[in-house]
Amino acid sequence: MNDHATDPATEAFLTHRNLLFTVAYEMLGSAADAEDVLQETWLRWTDVDLAQVRDGRAYLVRITTRQALNRLRTLKRRKETYVGPWLPEPLLTAPDVAEDAELAESLSLALLYVLETLSPTERAVFVLHEVFDFDYDAIAAALGKTPAAARQTAYRARRAVDARRPRTPVSAEETRAALDSFRSALETGDLQGLLDVLAPDVVFVSDGGGLKLAALRPVTGAGKVLRYMAGSLGKAGGTLTGEAITVNGNPGLVLRLDGEIDGVLAARVEDGRVTRLYYVRNPEKLTRVESETFLAGR
Repeated sequence: MNDHATDPATEAFLTHRNLLFTVAYEMLGSAADAEDVLQETWLRWTDVDLAQVRDGRAYLVRITTRQALNRLRTLKRRKETYVGPWLPEPLLTAPDVAEDAELAESLSLALLYVLETLSPTERAVFVLHEVFDFDYDAIAAALGKTPAAARQTAYRARRAVDARRPRTPVSAEETRAALDSFRSALETGDLQGLLDVLAPDVVFVSDGGGLKLAALRPVTGAGKVLRYMAGSLGKAGGTLTGEAITVNGNPGLVLRLDGEIDGVLAARVEDGRVTRLYYVRNPEKLTRVESETFLAGR
């Protein structure tokens, strides 16, 4: 594409590339699959007669949405044979993503994990309407539905998501403070310190993809989470350290064993205590935590 930098099709695509990647990633939870969707979008975009396109951004999002939906249905089948829980691929993000509170909330591992409970069409409608503020006419055009059907799907998706996410938003500062306490207790082996920061009904979800040791189902309850973590880290051996990073626009931790990345941890915090922990250990999902991924909400 670099050889045609002045070509109108290339210029439009590059102008909106970060937005298109973000749409695809929010629908899929996988950066690798989002990149594949962008390649497919580009190939279809080059065949479009631009003289017939009134709004290049909307047209590109429409192509991306359709390709992401196709990929999402394939992913659904792949996840049926996945070993243990499937968590989104964490991304190291720039400070500007964190500054956009709505975008950061939509990108959080916590919300993306909730979106896994939606059907592919519900997820597409939720992402386009709730995250990117597309109207129902535009969504209907992208999905081949009527605006009324798109509106009804959006209502179902929003109700399902609202039932599973906190009613009161938590500031990044509060989440960071809880994670700092968690990291400090983890590094020093302070079990009481860990119990103090975990809510009694905390849920721990870990993703090893069959390549790294991880719980095959979510672990619930502070005592059980503590025992599981102590046991798994004891088996791993070595020196554990944590580094504060911005994951998907939100506070997170990179955990290292003897200096090597072991996984990425994200949390949901309510009333100053951790109610959900999401730990990605699958090495195939840890390729984007050392260099920033550029995302856009518009």
